Amino acid sequence: MPSETRRGVIERYRAFLPVTDATPVISLQEGSTPLIPCPALSREIGGGFEVFAKYEGLNPTGSFKDRGMTMAISKAAEDGARAVICASTGNTSAAAAAYAARAGMECIVLLPAGKIAKGKLAQAFMYGAKVVAIDGNFDDALRLVREIGRGGRVAIVNSINPHRIQGQKTAAFEIIEALGDAPDLHILPVGNAGNITAYWLGYREFHALGRSTRLPRMTGFQAAGSAPIFHGRVIDKPETIATAIRIGNPASWDEARAALDESCGAIDIVTDAEILAAQRWLAEKEGIFVEPASAASIAGLLKCAGKDRCAGCPLPELRPGAKIVCTVTGHGLKDPDIVDHHDFRALTARPDRDEILGLLGLDGS
Repeated sequence: MPSETRRGVIERYRAFLPVTDATPVISLQEGSTPLIPCPALSREIGGGFEVFAKYEGLNPTGSFKDRGMTMAISKAAEDGARAVICASTGNTSAAAAAYAARAGMECIVLLPAGKIAKGKLAQAFMYGAKVVAIDGNFDDALRLVREIGRGGRVAIVNSINPHRIQGQKTAAFEIIEALGDAPDLHILPVGNAGNITAYWLGYREFHALGRSTRLPRMTGFQAAGSAPIFHGRVIDKPETIATAIRIGNPASWDEARAALDESCGAIDIVTDAEILAAQRWLAEKEGIFVEPASAASIAGLLKCAGKDRCAGCPLPELRPGAKIVCTVTGHGLKDPDIVDHHDFRALTARPDRDEILGLLGLDGS
């Protein structure tokens, strides 16, 4: 019998997912990602709060998308699909291509030309996807995917597919199991808004079953140049360095708004500068390297604790000792070119011991 940490989310949470004995399980042993205590971040925000990072970058393709994709591809296989299609800002394409390859299916990806991080694009190609770059943004790509999917020849595996949300909700189950209860506050980056929708679904389901005594407040952060839910209007030309959340018309907008309202949570924005600063801070202080979009949740928490506190932020209302979870959605190696936006510079020296020690200020030691 495999250990709990070596089973994919369908096998681990079969009783809570819409699968049957007839569902072929297409898995790469996704899920069971660590909930990492963040003592430096806890000290930084003060208040006696305990902060944890749900590090979804340790899924098989490096992002949370694998949780939903195991469900979407498994159900597509059950329905007899031979090909799947998705629109993507990068992470969905990687997950779709990997799981389609595992299932022996063809994968078609539509993505905005020149707007995808190279690490994610490399994944889609390596997993064998047929990649179509369009002259437009993610929202244009998703519109085309919807049109193509209506023909019934390919299965859509974007988060408009409800099976994706079902798979992604399992992260909330894992958090409750790790903490022994739901956190007091859960903070997420928000792009297409499927993830905040899924977490809220998972929290509500386990609470209804008596697996937790409370429900968390859900708080989302969008990039300032790509914040349709915050502004309450579609953003025609969203722009942000955080490519994974560069979306102007989220597919799960209504569901995300409901999660925020029902949980007495909040939605706010962080700038690209705040995102980059949080990405570097988390790596240097906690040893956790995430892609820029992931750092939006960390930037948001730091904003909640700062003088420019976000509107409606629940942080001041939390009790001392409250538990806060930040989902960090993707691994930092997803976007290696991001180093160009940080002021990194290697020291240079001749291959000489004394020169190197002098350069490091260690010559007198």
